[in-house]
Amino acid sequence: MKQNMQRKEKRYKKTVRLFLASLCLGLILTTGCGIAGIEEQPLPAETSKNHKQTDAGPWYLTLVNRWNPLPENYDLELAEVEGGELVDQRIYDSLMEMLEAAEAEGLAPIVVSGYRTRAVQQRFMDEKIAEFRQEGFSESEARELAEQWVAIPGTSEHELGLAVDINGDTYDIYPWLQENSYKYGFIFRCPADKQNITGIAEEVWHYRYVGVKAATEMYESGLCLEEYLE
Repeated sequence: MKQNMQRKEKRYKKTVRLFLASLCLGLILTTGCGIAGIEEQPLPAETSKNHKQTDAGPWYLTLVNRWNPLPENYDLELAEVEGGELVDQRIYDSLMEMLEAAEAEGLAPIVVSGYRTRAVQQRFMDEKIAEFRQEGFSESEARELAEQWVAIPGTSEHELGLAVDINGDTYDIYPWLQENSYKYGFIFRCPADKQNITGIAEEVWHYRYVGVKAATEMYESGLCLEEYLE
């Protein structure tokens, strides 16, 4: 038992280091976009008009992105997953089923980021801005670049408690999630080819709960959440 716990702790620390390194350095984990890609394909101005949420709908389809902030007085109850991260308790069972299925494939999945408070999201943004400032960008330039990689506080799905960042022992965890997450109600939230719609560069680790029906329909149609709701 003690050896198992030590192995889990070692694996957890390893994946957290890998995850943080990928965020801080802006590594491209798949065919996605780096900073140069963002500059070459700026977000069109009309996007903010085309993807406003018009109907609150069920809780699991709440749209939160750079143009749709977290609903006012949003409240939730949280449940803790292995590793200490928190998620909305309503997605806990589905998340556990997905992680157990990935574990059975030898992928050693682990949630490295779940629910975030507004203060934590602000800290992430401030740190990313500081990184770009150290690279020589002006304050406005650093903020603009940071907002391509870190959701503006108040517009992060992590503040909903419905989004999780998942890592594993190998890169194989990411294609497995893309092909199987819908079975458990989760979607690959930020594909590279939907960047101009989601407002976020590709994040192969980021998954969002939307329910099995919606997830299946989005998987089969190739739509992102914004397109599906529209």
